[in-house]
Amino acid sequence: MVVGAMRWELSLPGCFSLKEKRMVVRSLKDRIQHRFKVSVAETDHQDTWTRAQIAVAVVANDAGHVEGVLGKVDRLVQQEGRALILERHQELS
Repeated sequence: MVVGAMRWELSLPGCFSLKEKRMVVRSLKDRIQHRFKVSVAETDHQDTWTRAQIAVAVVANDAGHVEGVLGKVDRLVQQEGRALILERHQELS
């Protein structure tokens, strides 16, 4: 069994309230979860308008599959026009 996790520190420069931020983050989380069937959560900066941290976890039998899924999720996050990636971190175990 292989467990992979990835997290992104995001800047949300177009958000001017927590309500706007939560709409962006919820939309991104929902798209990730529905498209890739992975666990996803907002893991930090919940009360900051212009920052967010999103984390994803994947479990599979093959490390190549886990890395492939994380790569696809990373591309989806990169394509989110309302969020800028400040930092990303990936772990496999």
